[in-house]
Amino acid sequence: MASEKPPARGGARAKESASTAKKAAPRNPSRSSKAGSDTADDLSAEERRKVEKSQPPRALVLHEVIRLQGNHELDRTLAALWWSALAAGLTIGLSLMAMGLFRARLPDHDMAVITTSLGYPVGFLAIILARQQLFTENTLTAVLPVMSEPTLEKFGQLLRLWSVVLAGNVVGALLFAYGMLHLPIFDTKADQAFLDIGREVMENDHWQMFSKGIVSGWMIATMVWLVPAAENAKVWIIFLVTYLMALGSFSHIVVGTCEVGYLMFAGEVGLAAFVVDFALPTLVGNIVGGSLIFALMSHAQVRSDTSPPEKSPKRKTAP
Repeated sequence: MASEKPPARGGARAKESASTAKKAAPRNPSRSSKAGSDTADDLSAEERRKVEKSQPPRALVLHEVIRLQGNHELDRTLAALWWSALAAGLTIGLSLMAMGLFRARLPDHDMAVITTSLGYPVGFLAIILARQQLFTENTLTAVLPVMSEPTLEKFGQLLRLWSVVLAGNVVGALLFAYGMLHLPIFDTKADQAFLDIGREVMENDHWQMFSKGIVSGWMIATMVWLVPAAENAKVWIIFLVTYLMALGSFSHIVVGTCEVGYLMFAGEVGLAAFVVDFALPTLVGNIVGGSLIFALMSHAQVRSDTSPPEKSPKRKTAP
């Protein structure tokens, strides 16, 4: 009977090293490479809901919120639009009143514009929080439904809304300016401050009125776009945007109507100068900045995101 030969030393060593390597190797190399890092798979269902809730709203969501608001405004009755717009015109006078009182009560120095401009947001805050009709808001809010559904009916509703709201805002602002001037409310120093504010507006020529009106309209439209996403910070959004408008002396058709109207009722400018030198270029600038620039670009952005991708042509298979 033949005796068995012992295994070669090299083979035993190879088996031993292979066994050692197998023990040392990790069971799940892909998991060990990601050790210490959080992934979506590691989150619980509750944590995933918190992540989704913490995400900022998409542009499409903001667009839809504002579009629905615009549809509501387009469907309102003429009486509702008129009284709301008239109230907004009266309320915007708070901006002129606050700025004038700050200017009259604070010492005159180079930094005075920083402090007096703090009064400018007062009227806007009151109007927006009270949900009153402001014309420059509607250069975005009421325009998005028309861009989404460009029909003659929608366009007619837009012109109807704009004309009623603008008329109500202008009448209200002029009434406030007339009351400030003729009622025994303010002292001489405050009256002089109101006049100075109006004079500064009228220092701009037509091109400056138009150009500053574009910036003002764009800023108001930006504010309207940001407010639905701001939640608890909407007051700060309104304040910061309108405060910057005051610092830049950007012309606004409704606030400016109150400012220049005060000057007109005091006899320093005539009706023709009010309309031609201030109102028309500022109004056109506000519409261009709010509707033709911001609203158009915002709608184009959302439409590009939601438009279906183009289908690639099918390749013909050879018979």
